[in-house]
Amino acid sequence: MQTANGTHPAAGPAAGDAMIAIDGLTKHFGPFTAVDGISFTVARGEVLGFLGPNGAGKSTTMKMITGFLAPSAGRASICGHDVVTDQLPAQRLIGYLPEGAPAYGDMTPLSFLKFIARVRALDGAAAMQAIESAVAATELQGVLDQPIDTLSKGFRRRVGLAQAILHNPPVLIMDEPTDGLDPNQKHEVRKLIGRMAADKAIVISTHILEEVDAICTRALIIDRGRVVADGTPAQLIGRSRYHNAVSLTIGGQVTAVAAETLKALPGIESIEISPRGTETTFTLFPLQHDAISAEVKLIDAVADLARQQGWLVRALYGEPGRLDEVFRNLTRSDTADMPGKNAA
Repeated sequence: MQTANGTHPAAGPAAGDAMIAIDGLTKHFGPFTAVDGISFTVARGEVLGFLGPNGAGKSTTMKMITGFLAPSAGRASICGHDVVTDQLPAQRLIGYLPEGAPAYGDMTPLSFLKFIARVRALDGAAAMQAIESAVAATELQGVLDQPIDTLSKGFRRRVGLAQAILHNPPVLIMDEPTDGLDPNQKHEVRKLIGRMAADKAIVISTHILEEVDAICTRALIIDRGRVVADGTPAQLIGRSRYHNAVSLTIGGQVTAVAAETLKALPGIESIEISPRGTETTFTLFPLQHDAISAEVKLIDAVADLARQQGWLVRALYGEPGRLDEVFRNLTRSDTADMPGKNAA
C-alpha cells in the first residue's frame, strides 16, 4: 500500500517497538563462518552504529537483513515481514545504501532516480515530488544531468544515498554512508540522518568512530561474526580505561619530580607519562571504586597540586574515554591467531 504522496507507510510495530528484528542470523561460505548467530533489534527512532574490523561480517549481515543474501540459519524481519519468506513486502520498507553505492554509470543522477522511482512503484507527480525531495536532501542539483561515471566519489555516494531515501522508507540500512565525502559533506549527511531518525529505524555501518558519537543513539560491535558489545556510545566509552582519567601537560624539565609528586596523590591507580619535546603529559588513572565522582575529585586535586608546585601547566582536562581503545580491545579479526578468514 502507498500513501497519497506515493511513499510507503511505516507499517508494522508501533513507535518504540522493534522495526528490525534479527534472531540467530548465521552465514557460512563453505567451511568459513562469516556471521555466527547474531541477534539484535532496532526500534523506531534508533540510529544503530554497526561497527567491526574488516572481515568481521558487517556487510554480510547487512546483505542478509535486506534480503540480498540468504542466511544459512536464523531469521531477519522488517516491520514483521520475514526477509526470506515475505521478501517483497519487507524490501518495500527498506532503503538500502550498499557498499560502494553501485549505480548505472552511463545514466545521469536524474535518469537513475527516475528509474529507481519506477522500481519503487512511484509515478507521475508522486515520483517527481520524491525525486525533488531526495535531490534537495543530498544536494545533487548541480550534477543532475552529468553521467554518473564522471562524478567524484563523493557525488556518486550522494546519488546512492538519494536512491536509498527516495521512497521515504521506515527502515534505512546504510553501508558507509559518508565514505568519500569531504568534512562539509559528512556534516550535511549526518544532519540529514539526524532529521530522518525520529520516525525511522536506521542501521549505519561505519569505520569512522567519531560518527558513532555524532549521530548514533546506540552502537553494536561485532568481531569474527559475533556481537562483542552493544550499548549507547556513552556506555561503550565508559568501558575505556581512559574514562574518568585526568591528563596534565607540563612545560619544562620537571618530569621525574612531577611524576613522583603526582603518584603521591590519593586515589591514583596508575600514571602514564608521554614526553614530547619540552612538554610532558601525565595521564592519571583513578581507582574505579568511585568512578562517577573520581574525575571531578581528581582534577581538582591535580589543579591544586600544580599551583602549589608552580608548574607551567599547558593543559589540564578530564578524559571522557576513548572509543578507539575500546574497539581495539574488543576486536581481533585482523590478528595472526585468527582461524580461517571470515568473509566481510
